[in-house]
Amino acid sequence: MYVNKLALRNYRNYEKAEIDFSHGINILYGDNAQGKTNILEALYMAATTKSHRNSRDKEIIKFEEDEAHIRLSVEKRDIESRIDMHLRKNANKGAAIDGIPIRKAAELFGMINIIFFSPEDLSIIKDGPNERRKFMDNSLCQLSRIYYSNLSNYNKVLTQRNNLLKNIYYDKSLADTLDIWDDQLVLYGEKIIRERRNFLQMMNDIIRDIHSELTGGREEIELRYEASVLEYEYEKDLKKKKDTDLKYQSTQIGPHRDDIGIFINGKDVRSFGSQGQQRTAALSLKLSEIELVKKVINDNPILLLDDVMSELDSKRRDALLGKVKGIQCIITCTGYDDFIRERVSIDKIFKVENGNCECVESIAD
Repeated sequence: MYVNKLALRNYRNYEKAEIDFSHGINILYGDNAQGKTNILEALYMAATTKSHRNSRDKEIIKFEEDEAHIRLSVEKRDIESRIDMHLRKNANKGAAIDGIPIRKAAELFGMINIIFFSPEDLSIIKDGPNERRKFMDNSLCQLSRIYYSNLSNYNKVLTQRNNLLKNIYYDKSLADTLDIWDDQLVLYGEKIIRERRNFLQMMNDIIRDIHSELTGGREEIELRYEASVLEYEYEKDLKKKKDTDLKYQSTQIGPHRDDIGIFINGKDVRSFGSQGQQRTAALSLKLSEIELVKKVINDNPILLLDDVMSELDSKRRDALLGKVKGIQCIITCTGYDDFIRERVSIDKIFKVENGNCECVESIAD
């Protein structure tokens, strides 16, 4: 699985750009605020329809322009495909595969699998539950179109139910319609809980050895799925919480309240781990994600590393770079770092400056 070419028009600070990537290690270097991360964001958006920054489309379109375009040429098992994405300031985005418009974002999932790793990910352990839920959902959505569909439907139903709970406060007769939304919430919520539980079980099988290797065998890590409700008790518990939901005018239990418990040697690292332990656990999560995706899709994902090398010490850098062999990897950094060349064979180097991306060194694939 590879990204061959990315073309941008009026995207962030890029008026026009065309970038041909190597199938191996690609380095994008340049000062801050020159457009390196924007390239990675465009790759991620073409694969998932969303920005990893949670930016709205109108924030992505170049200043004083009404539209932006992404064109991505991808190769999977020797078959080349093209993804086109059209961002509009005053309308929904459009997307096409090989020139044929798609109706649902889910049609993009599975074409390419991208793992995005940024310095913010190193804070996933100490941040709130929302970030850990997002980690699960981002991984699972790329691995399963069915999961994406269930999550999308669940979120829509949840929004409708919460709106109804607010309206019931002013009109008690609307309470009779709550059961309709409850049935749908349980239908999709049960499926999400089961998939997340399976995901973390698979992650546990992988992460133990990775974390043990990172810590020289001193630490044993365990991931626990902390669901706010068990799937087979969701319907019953939702009814029990009805009065509480009405009081607070929001849904108090469900997958939107779940978390991942992360324990090192039996201790909750979220609350009691040192900063070093938390960062190592976060790295273990991302390295395990790489291995899990390989196992599930029987192919290599594409790895995007956004200035994360400068945030890691030499031991953790070595562990991360040790996982990129055989994987197409696109790495951003502020300077052309010698420590990367010492550890991996670089295939292409691009200099990014003021919305221009120029290849300055290339070794043939």
